Parts: sequence; C-alpha cells; structure tokens
Amino acid sequence: MFDLLIARWRQGHRTLGFPPAEPVLPDRFRGRPEVEVAKCPVNCRACSEACPTQAISFDPKGVKIDLGRCLFCTDCEEACPQHAIRYTADYRLAVRSREHLAAANRGLALAQALDDQARRLFGRSLKLRQVSAGGCNACEADLHALNTVVFDLGRFGIQFVASPRHADGLLITGPVSRHMALALKKTFDAIPAPRLVIAVGACALSGGPFLDHPETLNGAAGTVPVDLFIPGCPPHPVTILDGLLRLLGRRAEGQPPA
Repeated sequence: MFDLLIARWRQGHRTLGFPPAEPVLPDRFRGRPEVEVAKCPVNCRACSEACPTQAISFDPKGVKIDLGRCLFCTDCEEACPQHAIRYTADYRLAVRSREHLAAANRGLALAQALDDQARRLFGRSLKLRQVSAGGCNACEADLHALNTVVFDLGRFGIQFVASPRHADGLLITGPVSRHMALALKKTFDAIPAPRLVIAVGACALSGGPFLDHPETLNGAAGTVPVDLFIPGCPPHPVTILDGLLRLLGRRAEGQPPA
C-alpha cells in the first residue's frame, strides 16, 4: 500500500485544467480547416476531387467545406497545389444545427446553450445512454477516454448509464446501419421525455465514409431528432467535452486557438 501511495504521489495531478484553461493538444492535432481563398487557382478542383466523402464543393464565394462530412484526413490539404487549405488547432466544432456545418470554413456558429428550463433539468446532472449504430469503435474509444482521470467527465455531472430508462439523453455514434435503426428508435423511445440527442462523429452526422451506402441511413438525424452535432473522425475528447459543456451553458467563450 505504501508503494502505491508513493507511485501516485510521483504521478502528480493528471486531470486537465479544461475549462477554464485551454487544453494542450498534440502537434498532429487536426482542428477546424481554413481556406485562403485568394490562393485558390481559378477552376482548380484538386481538393474536391481528392476528398473521399464529397465534403468539399464550390459556389460563387469559392471553396465550401462541410464539416459534417469531413474526415479530417488532410487529403485536400495535400492535393492543393497552392497550399490554400490548412487544418488549425481549433478544437471547438460542436453546433446545434446540421446546416451550420455545411460551410464551416467560412465561420462556425458554435453550439448555443439549451433554454433555461432545460438547463435547470440537465445542467448539473446529465445521464447519457450511448448507442453505437454501426460505428468502427474510434468514436467510442474517445468517448471512453472521457471517463478516465485525464478528462474526468463525471466532475461535470455527466455520466454514461446502462439503461435508457435511467438516461436523460441519447448519444449516437456510427452511420446508423439498417440493422441498428429499429434498436436506435426503441432506445430513443425508452428515454423519458424531455430528452436530448447528441450525434458524435462524421458517421453519425452524415454517414461519413459510408455516405449513401445502401445499408446505412446517412447518420442519426433521419431516425431521431438531434440536438447537438459534434464533427470529427473521430472527434478529440476535448472537442466532445467542449460541445457537451456548451449545450449545458457551462462553457465560457474564449479566444480561438492559433
């Protein structure tokens, strides 16, 4: 026992200071993409042709990136001959409406808090039932990381529960395969109203790499109403945590990371 206490003392404090302190992210972290439109060659479509999920399109204003489809794979960044696209360290990606992600590189309307009544219900204690609706386990792994001492999700009163009867909301990962659609709907129906629905990851937002596949339903919104969309493939635990805290009105706005 004495040796265990010594080892724990040597480890020091492991929990992130986020929030209010900004998180320290790895150098290879890929956050919100930016496009320098002035650098884009006329009639160049190299980035959109390289994108595996058709997340990049063009209109009269130039390049448009749909973060709901984006896999953050950097294929577009590598394909651009003028290096006009780059991925920033901005981890703040969660929104309340799927449409807000459609042209995210031009400005992102970050998630607004629930109304006063909903915050009184969920603001200090939020229980979530997580459903993997055909996911690859990447988003699920980062959700699991939120329960570790590093992120310590429970300190915010947010917990995952085993039964939808004990839940305040539903957190969905995966593209929603046809075999999981009924199970997802039954889980949603089993959660007492009022309830929240949170979609996490590109698959749950749009189908991701399985977009328009005949065996998937292109994400959660076609089966259940979604209150919070968190993009990524997978989203970093800090991105997920930031979105959850914004929804609950517990995230003070700060300056965007460089």
